[in-house]
Amino acid sequence: MPTYEYKCLDCGKHFDVVQKMTDPHLEKCIHCGGRVQRLIGEGAGVIFKGSGFYCTDYSHKTSTLSAPPKKAENKD
Repeated sequence: MPTYEYKCLDCGKHFDVVQKMTDPHLEKCIHCGGRVQRLIGEGAGVIFKGSGFYCTDYSHKTSTLSAPPKKAENKD
């Protein structure tokens, strides 16, 4: 379940609430009962792990082949 951040418009306190996405938004502060505003968070950061995510993993590599491979000869 996602964590939503709220700010009370009366007392100014910030608090987090774990809610289902289908749950209605809070309307009252859990500290003073005042009006609250749901804040838009930055969300979870993306973590790139493994090969392929470093700048040298996609560098242009020169080919070591100087000539195309030869076809096998038919022996008839």
